[in-house]
Amino acid sequence: MNKKTKSKIPGFKNLQEEADFWDTHSFTDFMDELRPVKMRVNLGGPKEEVLAVRLQPQLKVRLANVAEEMGVQTSTLVRMWVVEKLNTLAGRQI
Repeated sequence: MNKKTKSKIPGFKNLQEEADFWDTHSFTDFMDELRPVKMRVNLGGPKEEVLAVRLQPQLKVRLANVAEEMGVQTSTLVRMWVVEKLNTLAGRQI
């Protein structure tokens, strides 16, 4: 009887390496290593309005760098700072 040795999903150094791997492999070949994921999505929540703000290119880069250092998205950081500033100006919590 000829047994095939099955390869395991390797560890990836970065997203590009992982993407390259999955471009040439099927997850169905690794079913014994995968587990189900439970998730819930609420599509009926309140809609947020978008406010576009023009920034100088160098300011946008600085803002994105700070957000990355803090581990948040740039839009999240901007919202945090706006709320913080409004609270300071109004002297109360929003």
